[in-house]
Amino acid sequence: MEKKDNLLGVLQTLYHWRKQIFYTCLAAGLGTAIISLLLPTYYKATTTFLAASPDQAKPELMFGEGELEAEFYGDENDIDRVLTIAESSELADFLIDTFKLYEHYDIDPKGVKAPYRVREAFYELYKVTKTKRDAIELSIEDTDKALAAKMANAARDKIDATVQQLMKEAHTKTINAYRTSILLKQQQMLAISDSLNHLRSTYGVYNADVQIESIMAQLYGTQAVLVRDKGKLEVLEKAPGIRRDTITYMRAKVTGMEAEVKSLEEKVKNINDGMPKIAIWEKQYWDANQALGSNRIRLKQFESAFESDIPSIILVEKAHEPIIKSRPVRSLIVIAALVIAFFFSIVGVLLIEAYRDVNWREVFHDR
Repeated sequence: MEKKDNLLGVLQTLYHWRKQIFYTCLAAGLGTAIISLLLPTYYKATTTFLAASPDQAKPELMFGEGELEAEFYGDENDIDRVLTIAESSELADFLIDTFKLYEHYDIDPKGVKAPYRVREAFYELYKVTKTKRDAIELSIEDTDKALAAKMANAARDKIDATVQQLMKEAHTKTINAYRTSILLKQQQMLAISDSLNHLRSTYGVYNADVQIESIMAQLYGTQAVLVRDKGKLEVLEKAPGIRRDTITYMRAKVTGMEAEVKSLEEKVKNINDGMPKIAIWEKQYWDANQALGSNRIRLKQFESAFESDIPSIILVEKAHEPIIKSRPVRSLIVIAALVIAFFFSIVGVLLIEAYRDVNWREVFHDR
């Protein structure tokens, strides 16, 4: 085995090329150091928050209805909803417009691809993740440490506002549905009231219990008087010496009472005929009135929930102005460059020594 093929030979070769390897590594280190010094310094601002449960905005839980208690912290679905909004283009556009990122990232807003490029630049510096403890971390890097903190806090507040807006939109739909239902119930009650008035006028029923009691008392009293007067009339007609006018008067009186009894009986019949129909419409009116009252209460509850300011996120830590830079770590860049330069220098030296005796012209001409 030749010397150059064993470990000792390799070490001798490296020692022979030590100066070249050293200067190569030195040049790579100095060059990398200079380049790293020209790289912009970025600072990362991070805010941490939890997703709140939307149950807190439900009227039935806000006003103590039902047996369930409101949950304060959101579940996986609530976290996914917040993450979706945090990763949406709407949030990116809001931050781009609010903080004038076209100018800050030195992108011409008139360019055809300007919206794509500014979003691409933004998303390279923007990150939102869910931690293992179900918290949400939102981070923004920027060369301006104060701007990074402002953007992170603004993004968190925008997420909160967007989730609240979605909940309020759902409440608005429910509120409009209740208002429509209330209007229909009012129209229904008006129609039922007209029908009730028509039935009462037709059958003469306004207060059935009182009317029946009064009419029956009159009927029984009139019937008793009628029986008595009929008896008197029969006696007078058979008795001698009674004046004709007296008999005529008694006959007229009996006839009037008979007509009165017939009228009272017809009233009783009308009331009995009309009461079932009126009872049905009164039940419908009562049910509609109950439903109307319930809808009005629910409407008030949803309006109160709509006007209340219930946060959709629970703040754990707001973004502070960072003190230490996040990147670049210049020492690691220089060390990595030195390691790479040293490795490739060794490989290059060994290749040169291994194939030094090869006549490349002969190899080329043989081909």
